[in-house]
Amino acid sequence: MLIGEVSRRSGVSTRMLRHYDAIGLVQPTARTSGGYREYATADIRRLFQVECLRTLGLSLGDAKRALDEPDFAPAELVGALIEHTKTRIAAEEELLRKLERVDTASQWGDVMGTIALLRELESESGARRQQAVLAQHERTPLPVDALVEAALSEDDPNVAGALRWSLARGAGEGLAALAGGLASESVEVRRRAAAAIAEIPTTEATTLLKTALTDCDVAVRDRAALTIGMRRVAEAVPALLRIVIEGRSDVEAAEVLGLLADDPTVSEGIMRAMQDKLDATVDASMRLRITQALAEIPGARARDLLAELARDGDRTVAGTAAAILRL
Repeated sequence: MLIGEVSRRSGVSTRMLRHYDAIGLVQPTARTSGGYREYATADIRRLFQVECLRTLGLSLGDAKRALDEPDFAPAELVGALIEHTKTRIAAEEELLRKLERVDTASQWGDVMGTIALLRELESESGARRQQAVLAQHERTPLPVDALVEAALSEDDPNVAGALRWSLARGAGEGLAALAGGLASESVEVRRRAAAAIAEIPTTEATTLLKTALTDCDVAVRDRAALTIGMRRVAEAVPALLRIVIEGRSDVEAAEVLGLLADDPTVSEGIMRAMQDKLDATVDASMRLRITQALAEIPGARARDLLAELARDGDRTVAGTAAAILRL
């Protein structure tokens, strides 16, 4: 079979076939009397083997070694090709994600702005990342997925704050992605997700934060409780009481409990829980925190309990209760 026919049947150009011949990769068995290359069946078979190896990513040199060296061991080469292919796929997937983010922009100016933001989010400078987020125009479509990804991985508190602000102005557009962060195995990612969701003032965000009340991390639980408590969600009360009792953000938690206690039914539950804890503990610091929290609770029952505490055996607790009553 002459070179032109081989080219038509194999799809390999005549120029490439001549190159294969020159480097000894696929050489025709014979030549015609006119000097034309003539390929035998074995030559065609070798050509197709070469093309198969090339589809796997092998170079021409590696393909020649694979076919010519009897002791050629392909394992190491194939392993390197696997890693190279994984890297290439990852790069293409990253490109796809960027294109999908840019696709949300409707005008050329928006496209350029989105591309600039995505590039700045990759900067090593926290100040540049922060400025890029804050510089977004309020009418510019947000690359929400990129902002969520950045918010869930950002260590710089200033940049993280800017990212949360940007997501909040999106009116909950990134909540689905943030919900995934809230389910992450990484404590840091869950904390960042909870912080971002807490700044989104929607019913859907509140519902998500309710699920975080049972998180195994205290910081996630506290953030969720304080946020939904401010939104007058009574399910936050047990977690808020724990914050007061355990002495973390007890002043803030007490203020939120006072807000929730405007509802008489909720107030009754708060007072009962505080009374039970006071009856069960002699820890002076804990009793003092509960006393201070009672200053935020409206109603006669809170005043009656403070009157009892004004006679407490611990002078600091008693003095604090008496001072609150005077005020």
